[in-house]
Amino acid sequence: MIRLGRIGYVNMAPVFFRLDAEVDEVVGVPTELNRQLVAGELDVAPISSIEYARHADMLRLLPRLCVSSEGAVESIQLISKTPLEKIRSVAVTPESATSVVLTKVLFPDAEQVPLGEDAEAKLLIGDAALKSAFEDPTPHHDLGRLWLERTGLPMVFAVWAAPEPTHPDLPELEDALVESVRAARAEPERLAFESSERYGYPPGFLARYFEKLRYRFGPRERAGLYTFLEMAHEVGELAEVPELRFISAAGAPV
Repeated sequence: MIRLGRIGYVNMAPVFFRLDAEVDEVVGVPTELNRQLVAGELDVAPISSIEYARHADMLRLLPRLCVSSEGAVESIQLISKTPLEKIRSVAVTPESATSVVLTKVLFPDAEQVPLGEDAEAKLLIGDAALKSAFEDPTPHHDLGRLWLERTGLPMVFAVWAAPEPTHPDLPELEDALVESVRAARAEPERLAFESSERYGYPPGFLARYFEKLRYRFGPRERAGLYTFLEMAHEVGELAEVPELRFISAAGAPV
């Protein structure tokens, strides 16, 4: 049985909406799934795009799936009373490597400290960012929107990666994951309602949130990913920009 990682945030709901596959599901935050995948404890998982790049020599990508947005994503927020151009320190979450590096790319002159320490801004991701938007009146700045304004491209926050040697049933699992996303798109109200019951957010809010997320790993998403990795390299967060290596339809690397 395939050991499938699942990020524990609501953004995974469409991918698992009607997943028709026998898997051993392992739920965790992105950084924990990153560690487990690289350690060979998972067969496939959505992991931070920057962590894929840092371990690209030992990983392969599913060619049709990612987690991205073209503009605002809602669940990755920089929260600060200080004007953006004056921010010089950011307290960053330990849960997402990509979001931390994206903050460095967008604010290269700002010192990063652990979340909870004093700083002019703080970075929240996932459900904590969504919850904060409801509860905290401090200005929230969506990193997906800031990225689009900077580059004109989608921001790929996570990719689906598998350690080599890859599990032979991954192409069939990818088919099932893609079909689940299609089912979710075909029934947006049911998706929002079921996700509301599981995660506790209002269905209307979730319906709007899911509209902002993209799961297709197409040419624009790949261009956005390459651009992000190049900029991460420029600010010293990536030793080199790797080639994207994929699993073929037959399950073998290409």
